[in-house]
Amino acid sequence: MNTCKKIIALTLSVLLALALCACAKQTAPENTDPAAVKNGDTVGQGATSFAVEVRDAQGNATEFTVKTDEKTVGAALLKLNLIAGEQGQYGLYIKQVLGITADYEKDGTYWAFYIDGQYAPTGVDMTDIVPGSAYTFAVEKMQ
Repeated sequence: MNTCKKIIALTLSVLLALALCACAKQTAPENTDPAAVKNGDTVGQGATSFAVEVRDAQGNATEFTVKTDEKTVGAALLKLNLIAGEQGQYGLYIKQVLGITADYEKDGTYWAFYIDGQYAPTGVDMTDIVPGSAYTFAVEKMQ
């Protein structure tokens, strides 16, 4: 009789654990198609949001909002696949934003990073998200 109660208790415990796992919130990796982001879009999920403007070499601008739980602008945009680059001695060197490439070696262009209209004193991966701030990426060329 004791063995039967133990088997029933164990079976119920396993079923309860499986039910809890099935009801748990599943989070899929956020992988945004950078070329699909349009003016006015909101991308990502999270408690914090911030504004982003991207200006290409011709001056065309795309403005959108990012929602995230990440702490830095760089981490949020990398997680969403909106920027790409490589780590250098000064942090993340951005080579691509929204699928647009700036190639310094080829034509002297690079991605400039601005916070509230001012040239950023820190790299994107070292810039904490500040609610209410706007972040801009602009293709610029060395003179």
